[in-house]
Formats: sequence, C-alpha cells, structure tokens
Amino acid sequence: MEGDRTLICHRCKVKLVKAQTSFEYLGHSFHSDMLRCPRCGQVFIPEEIVKGRINEVEMMLEDK
Repeated sequence: MEGDRTLICHRCKVKLVKAQTSFEYLGHSFHSDMLRCPRCGQVFIPEEIVKGRINEVEMMLEDK
C-alpha cells in the first residue's frame, strides 16, 4: 500500500496497522484493508485510492 513507509497517527502517536475497514456510500457498504490507528480508529486513505478506486465506485453507485 505505502511501500516501506511507516505512518503514525497524529493524535495517538502510534503506528498505523493494516486492518479490514468498512465503508458505506449511498446505502451500499464495502470492505477493504486500509491503514488504521489501532487506538482511535482513524483511517488513512492514500490519494491514489481516493482518486482511483473510490472515485470509480462513487460514480458507479450514483449512476444507478
């Protein structure tokens, strides 16, 4: 996902870990492994995923 970079939660100061994360949009839900803070649950979504796959899913669901 982010190569060998270590990302740290700004709030909790702990390393983000890969965890299954649920997303919901327009009544549809889907799951994906994302980096998330094990303490507060804040999720890091890389820009390439936001501009790529998430954008595709939004457009597909909005067209229905």
